[in-house]
Amino acid sequence: MEWNLRRMESELRHINPDLLQPSKSFKKPSSGTITINVGGFLYTAHRMTLAKHQGSFLEELANGKKPVQHTDSMGNPFIDRDGPVFRHVLNYLRTGELQLPDDFREAGLLRREADFYRLSELVEAVVEWESHRAAQREAAFLEVTDSHERSQGLKVYCSDAVFIEKVKARLVQISKSRLDGFPEEFVVSSNVIQFRHFIKSEPGSRLVLKEDSTFLCTLDCLKLETVMLALRSGFKLVTSLDSSKGSVVAAEALHFVK
Repeated sequence: MEWNLRRMESELRHINPDLLQPSKSFKKPSSGTITINVGGFLYTAHRMTLAKHQGSFLEELANGKKPVQHTDSMGNPFIDRDGPVFRHVLNYLRTGELQLPDDFREAGLLRREADFYRLSELVEAVVEWESHRAAQREAAFLEVTDSHERSQGLKVYCSDAVFIEKVKARLVQISKSRLDGFPEEFVVSSNVIQFRHFIKSEPGSRLVLKEDSTFLCTLDCLKLETVMLALRSGFKLVTSLDSSKGSVVAAEALHFVK
C-alpha cells in the first residue's frame, strides 16, 4: 500500500510538479495594510498612512496602541463614525493636502470628524478652506477709470486682488516689449494699478510707456483686454454706457460687480 502511494506520488510529479505544491492562490494577508469599517464603509490603507500623525486616534489603532473595541462580521475594526466623509480624512493622510470638490457642503461635518480622530492639522486646513470659500462668496467690485489726462492715465481698482494679478499677467502677454514681469512702477497697491500714458498726434494712439520710455502697448488695447478679462472672470458691467461715445473703450469710467 505504501509502495503504491509512493508510486502514485511519483507519477503525479511527473505529470504536473505543481499539483503537490502548496496552493499559490491563498496568501497570508499583508501586515502592511489594514482594512477598517467606518460607519459601514470599508477602507483599506497602509498602516503607515494611518499612523502619519502621532497621537491621533488612527495612529493608535494602526500601531496597536489602542485596543479594538468593536469589529464587524468580517473581523475588521469598526468605527461608528460617518463613512462617506472619511474618504476625505484618508485622502488628507495620503497626500498631506485637503482636496475637496467645488460643491462640497459638509465642511462642518468634516471638521468635527477630524477633531474626533485628533487630527489638529486637518481641522486647521478645513477652517482655512471654509474661510477661503466665504471670501469667494463676497461680492467683488471692479472700477476702470480713464481720465484721458497724462497725469492720471488709466486706473484699475478691484477689491479682489486675484483679478489684479490676472490683469498684470495679461499685460506681460500683450506687451510689444519683452517683459520679465509686470513693471512695479505701475503698482499702487495689491488692489490698484495705474498706467500713465502719452497722447500722440495720431488719433487714439495713446501709448503705455515705462519711465525709460519703453513702449508696452496702446492704452485702448490694455483697456479692452481688462474689460474682456473681467467679463470672462464673471464680472457684470453695471455702468450705463452712453451710445453716443461708441464702445466701452471710450468710456471714462466702467464699473463691474461679481
